[in-house]
Amino acid sequence: MADTVSYRERFALTLEHREVDRVPMDLDATDMTGIDGGPRRLAAALGLRPGGGDAETDEAVLRALDIDIRCVGRVLVPQTTLETRLSDTEIRSAWGYVSRFNGHHYEMVGHPLAGATRADLDAFPWPDPDRIDPGVIARMAERACFLREQTPYVVCGRHPVFGVLELGCWMCGYDDFLTRLAGDREFAMRFFEIVSDYQWRVDDLYYGAVGRYLHFTTSGDDFGTQIGPLVSPAMFRELVLPHLARRIRHIRQFTDAAFFHHSCGAIRPLIPDLIAAGVQILNPIQPRAAGMEPAGLKRDFGGQLTFYGGVDTQELLPCGSPQQVRDATRDLIATLGRQGGYVLSAAHTLQSDVPPENAVAMYRAAVS
Repeated sequence: MADTVSYRERFALTLEHREVDRVPMDLDATDMTGIDGGPRRLAAALGLRPGGGDAETDEAVLRALDIDIRCVGRVLVPQTTLETRLSDTEIRSAWGYVSRFNGHHYEMVGHPLAGATRADLDAFPWPDPDRIDPGVIARMAERACFLREQTPYVVCGRHPVFGVLELGCWMCGYDDFLTRLAGDREFAMRFFEIVSDYQWRVDDLYYGAVGRYLHFTTSGDDFGTQIGPLVSPAMFRELVLPHLARRIRHIRQFTDAAFFHHSCGAIRPLIPDLIAAGVQILNPIQPRAAGMEPAGLKRDFGGQLTFYGGVDTQELLPCGSPQQVRDATRDLIATLGRQGGYVLSAAHTLQSDVPPENAVAMYRAAVS
């Protein structure tokens, strides 16, 4: 076993697939590894008394768990007349889709481009990246500089844009957009072109300001269901992958940060293409999705990818006992963390049905 090292050394060794003293751990550093209510929800289970504001309590929890990573950034939203609150329970985003609060989360109920034509795409009031508040980006850069120069932690840049495929599904509706990929490719390709150009400009602004401070940066676009990819590997390779690969190449102009991509679901057939596009870290590794068994992923892709996540949020964390969580997490670390290449976190957001004691047990399993 390697000697104890710093957070940043541990993360670098992990990316190099070298043995580390313990696996790096993340809680709340990415949009996909958070916890409902914030880290402060674990304070009582850790014996901490809330003090100061929520941010201070959150940081106290991260320190108590010895979490390696801190974050900067978020999805950037330009000023637009589309974004507004429609009622006490409904909001419209800057992209025009409508979401309704269901008592737990917001779920999409309105799709502005459902049934749209190619002409409708060109007439749509797309968000303008040059209307992003420069003060917001300046504050992100200030925080990134602080994290890099004044703290010992690994610095994660949260992605500033949505993915091209998920945004198509949100704006048109899943059935509408997925059908267009097969039957109206002119529409789909024009949609991807518009969104990809938007991403390019936002990335200029965001990574131009924070890129030099980051150790890794995230990307998110869901490509999978519980049983397989949303589209065939051939369609993915032809229509979707070029935009992700183009974006990764563009970001490389601003930062040498490792590139993390999040896709829920059963995406095993797409993994070789993601690696070829430049993805170095794969998240969330949902172990109950078809083909996403950790041992098989480590065997076939462990020399090319760092895996990030993997602790089951469908049954284990909400329904298991703390001892079951500890045992399963140790087994997962032994599998995915063998010879490095693994960062511990849950296989997506810790929702309100996960007992705090189980969340704590997951992290304690890595250090005891």
